[in-house]
This record gives sequence, C-alpha cells and structure tokens, in this order.
Amino acid sequence: MTRRRLLLLAVTSAFAAAVAFAAAFSKGGPSSTARGPLRVVAAENFWGSIASQLGGGRVQVTSIVTDPATDPHDYEPTSGDARAIADAKLVVVNGVGYDPWAPKLVAANPVPGRVVLTVGELAGIKAGGNPHRWYSPANVRAVAAAITRDYERLDPRDAAFFTRAGRRFQQEALAGYGKEIASIRRRFAGVPVGASESIFVPLAQALRLDLVTPRAFLDAVSEGTEPTAADLTTIDRQIAARRIAVWVYNSQNSTPDVQRLTAAARRRGIPVTTITETLTPPTSTFQSWQLRQLRQLAAALTRSTAG
Repeated sequence: MTRRRLLLLAVTSAFAAAVAFAAAFSKGGPSSTARGPLRVVAAENFWGSIASQLGGGRVQVTSIVTDPATDPHDYEPTSGDARAIADAKLVVVNGVGYDPWAPKLVAANPVPGRVVLTVGELAGIKAGGNPHRWYSPANVRAVAAAITRDYERLDPRDAAFFTRAGRRFQQEALAGYGKEIASIRRRFAGVPVGASESIFVPLAQALRLDLVTPRAFLDAVSEGTEPTAADLTTIDRQIAARRIAVWVYNSQNSTPDVQRLTAAARRRGIPVTTITETLTPPTSTFQSWQLRQLRQLAAALTRSTAG
C-alpha cells in the first residue's frame, strides 16, 4: 500500500475519531479558570520536547507521534489523541502536509481561547514545500520563540517564568547544537554529499553542504512516489565514482531503492550516517538527539575528507 493511500486512511480515521469526541468536549473544552499547568499537545515529539523544556512545571505536554518506528506521514490517530487535543490550550502542529490528521482533530472541536501554532505557517512554507522544519536551525529557534510568546499570552501570571525559560533554552540548551552547526559549516562548507530523502535538505542548507542528490528523487522518497530511472542512474553514478563524501540516510523511511543505494555507498567505502524523523530514543531531548546526529555527520565527513 502506498504512502498516499495510507495517508488517506489516516486522515479518514482521524476525522472519525474527532467527530466521536467533539460532542463530549464541545461545552467544556480546556479550563481557563482552574489554576494548574497549561495543557499542551504537540503532533510530533520533536516539537513536544521543545514545548516541554520551555514550559517546565507550568505546562503538561502530550506528544502524539513518539515511536521511532513510526512514519509520521502515515500515522493514524486514536480516540485518545482526539481527547488530548480537545482538552489542550496550545496545540503545536507541523503543517505543510506532514500531519494532516492534526488540524482535522482541532477543527472537529473548536474551543474558545485555544492557540494553534502551525510551524509551516510560521516558517512561511507554502503548500508543497519541504515540511521538515525541525531540521532547519533557524526555524527551530523561531518556533521556540513563538511557543514562549504563546505561553506568556495564555498564562500571563507566569509570563516572567516563561520569558526566563525561553531565554535559557535559546542561550544554554541550544548552545551545543548551535556550536556544532557552526563547526561543520566552517570545516565542510561546499563538500558534496548525498541523501536518501528531502528531510536532510534544510539542514544541508544550514550547514552549507553541497547536496548533489537530484531534488526530484529526494521529494519522491519523502512523498512515497516512485523516483525516475534517470534520477536513480544519476545517484548510482555519483556513488560509483565516489562523487559524494557522505550518504545521509533516513532510517524511518527506507524504501527498496534507498536500501539498495545505501548498501552501494557502503560497498564503495562512502561513510553512511543515519538520521531519523522523530526523537531517537523517544526519551531524548530535541537538542541531545540533534547534537548526536550532527556529531555523527561531522565524524563521517572527517573520515571521508581526511588526507
């Protein structure tokens, strides 16, 4: 079954679950009078990790997609997910077609005062654009700042706390992440690399690496469509001639073509480094997960370019 069909099933299932719970919550919704932590839902755990760190004990964050074995494109939400969104004061969704089930759950139960932060809209990404905004360091910082502003607005009594937490996250929690990005950019700008799909595009741009894999192939794998024979031939030749220093592989979206190309890169002695779409392990913080992947990428680039 193709990803597009799975996505259609996910959207249909999400809508049915939302409708079932909308009536139950339509009169009450999130309480704005009871003093307690703000209830927050993030469609994916990478945004949930950031939201949790920015809110500390003043928020209660539920992340919906958390399993590293799950492809978030194809996620089928549960009635529990619908219930969590129905009771949230802030909902963070990725948007740009990545999690279409999430806004349907929100729309099925409108609640006065709820804030919905759509990352793609914040980043100015139009429909059909690259949805993988958590691999854009600039977008990550913008989302963190937006969540902080939303917390301050939703809970003005704790606004000073949220302001301080936001500053600490930007200046301290993301310090190692930012330093590693700057180091890779300084050492390896312009180095040609290949990738298995478009998830790596925003990070490659931030690192100023030369991502030479055909864009149509990157998009095809991400969207679950068949890459062209011409693009596959181009990548085969890049690997055979060792025209790429590193092959970056998304282990959560491993199609037969991707598996074959990854194996070919290894046979040619091209370092392969792995990235994932969601936190791996799920207990990681956003920054520890990303920093680990960045360091693995830096080590692979170092091995490939040494001498």
